[in-house]
Amino acid sequence: MRLPRQLPRFSAAELLFSAKCFAAAMLAMTVASWAGLPRPFWALMTTYIVANPLAGAVRSKAVFRLLGTLLGCAATLLLVPALVDAPELLTLALALWVALCLFVSLLDRTPRSYLFMLAGYSAALIGFPSVGAPLGVFDTASARVQEIAIGIVCGTLVHSLVWPVSMAPTLVGLMDRTLADAGAWLRGMVQAAPNAAAGRQAARRKLAGDISQLRVMATHVPFDTSHLKWTASAVRALQHEVAALTPFASAVDDRLQALRDADGRLPADVERTVGEVLARLADSGRTAPGSAPTPLSDTALAELHTTARSLGDTTPQADAWTLALRTGLAVRLEALIDAWAACVQLRQQIDAGLAGRPVPLPATTGRAAPAARDVLHRDVGMAAWSALAAALAICLCSAFWIFTGWPGGSAMAMMAAVFCSFFAGMDDPAPSIYAFLKVLLLSLPLAALYVLVLMPLVVDLPTLALVCAPAFLVLGVYLGRPATFMKAMALLLSGVIGTLSLHDTGQADFASFVNAMIGQVLGVAAAAVVTALVRSVSADWGARRIQRMTWRELGRLPRQADDAQARLHAARVLDRIGLLAPRIAQAGGTVDGVNADDALVDLRIGTDLHALRRHAALLPGRLGPDILAQVARLFREHPAGLTTGQAAQDRPALARRIDEGLQALLRSGTPPPAPDLAADATDGRRELLAALVGLRRNLYPTRPWPAAPSTLQEAHA
Repeated sequence: MRLPRQLPRFSAAELLFSAKCFAAAMLAMTVASWAGLPRPFWALMTTYIVANPLAGAVRSKAVFRLLGTLLGCAATLLLVPALVDAPELLTLALALWVALCLFVSLLDRTPRSYLFMLAGYSAALIGFPSVGAPLGVFDTASARVQEIAIGIVCGTLVHSLVWPVSMAPTLVGLMDRTLADAGAWLRGMVQAAPNAAAGRQAARRKLAGDISQLRVMATHVPFDTSHLKWTASAVRALQHEVAALTPFASAVDDRLQALRDADGRLPADVERTVGEVLARLADSGRTAPGSAPTPLSDTALAELHTTARSLGDTTPQADAWTLALRTGLAVRLEALIDAWAACVQLRQQIDAGLAGRPVPLPATTGRAAPAARDVLHRDVGMAAWSALAAALAICLCSAFWIFTGWPGGSAMAMMAAVFCSFFAGMDDPAPSIYAFLKVLLLSLPLAALYVLVLMPLVVDLPTLALVCAPAFLVLGVYLGRPATFMKAMALLLSGVIGTLSLHDTGQADFASFVNAMIGQVLGVAAAAVVTALVRSVSADWGARRIQRMTWRELGRLPRQADDAQARLHAARVLDRIGLLAPRIAQAGGTVDGVNADDALVDLRIGTDLHALRRHAALLPGRLGPDILAQVARLFREHPAGLTTGQAAQDRPALARRIDEGLQALLRSGTPPPAPDLAADATDGRRELLAALVGLRRNLYPTRPWPAAPSTLQEAHA
């Protein structure tokens, strides 16, 4: 009988990554020892902290870590000498510094946030051990910077020069997957099969996650080792264009559903026309292996615009509401065509840049991409609570340290600062901190073996490399796997390398080992307990909070709406959709009053409000401003636990005002098709009609159209 294999399998890429990590660590240890630095194991540890399978991520993380270390050291040099005679004030000052840096870090939400987080807990790592020897704080801080710099340089050199792994295949694959998910959504819009709606919903959620992941990964692009670094502006523009097309695609999907609901099925001409347009768009975004998609020609785009515009042509059989739906569908479909064409064009430009050819500036698309800080969701309140929890944990640990006079108390405060910072981005960090603590406890036998048995046998660097190789090479493989990264980090950094640093201080004895381990364990435990009591929230609470922030933003939109703000709002709401999906899944698939599809409704409403604000003057009297004001009031007073459609049911006056606007536009007639495509695409009346149709559908999806002339000719009479 053939027995199943029990040994783990490692890929060649994983083995190579682990070997490079170990080589960088030994190189850093050699250089730091040769330079006579007091804590060479800090240099060794830094090489593993900045390690990443992708060379570009290593280089960007190295830059952020070096800058963060310098900032943290500067804070230490300012605080420790000035307050060393007042331990209570010094503790409070260091705690507030960690809290401030953590607060700024949580508001950034890109890999750059690592800089601010590190600046906070670096001050704690350097400052608390220096309390007993304040006169040497400058030498200590200077040595830490040098040791960390050596580790950063060695890690960066090895990962950049020895078979560097470019992030280009990963990023290009993510971009192609993003376009493929968007294409799957487009293809499914005209399908009426029972499972078609579920397929479109899955594609929408995947698309939101793709965009959020793409936006974060783009931070590393300028540091990549391949030609990808020259395409950074095009990558940022692509992620923004994909976000910008989402409300248009969602609006097209909704208008098709409205027409389907009205007659039980899509009108034959709509199904044929929209199906043709969407299929051509999706096909143009397909990529063959090793190549970029081929953009549609100007002639093909003009044909698609003409085809889409034909949906809004007047027909004798169309009643007023059907005409409004068809015109709104045509306007949003044309906007979708332009946005999709921009995405495919940018994807082709990125492929050209990877091949070494010049990359045109994104301004060729007519729209500049905003910075990530302008479009990523930021929760100031939760960032403040996380900062408060970190400060409180540090103060409690320091109070215990001061009260007992325990020599290992500094380790408690240090670990509390590190772990309150490291997991602060989660809704409930406590389970992850407890999991880290469990792995740390499991690592104690291995750490004791190294510190108490093997390290006393080490007489030179080659022997050190021989002793460290088994554990470092095996754990290094798991460090490169996202699924096992945290466990490997706990075993390797906190358990093994952290205790090996006792040799730097000449305290590699049993008593010092036990003292240091107790300090680390109590510090991590304190971080977990304080976080659970002060900071932790449930996934459903976090989802509802994200949704409420969207409502508050919609309540402010009518006063500041323009085209640029509309695109920023769309990107921001889409980022929130990407944040909502995992929280809803974690809460069991449902959260009262919160649904990722409800967030898409809010996304469409934001686009409609911006268009209404731009063209409100085309409505008679004060009708436009009145609609804007009532919608703003609706979202400012939005009850918790209700969807937007449910909340709007108690405001029939708003529905009547929207209907009045639609009837006024329909009585005045929509502009006839014109040969000038650019002028026709930006015609205010058609945009306004599409915006009012969108508000009517999103706020009152089940409300019947008011009694009105039954045919278009009567509506125009």
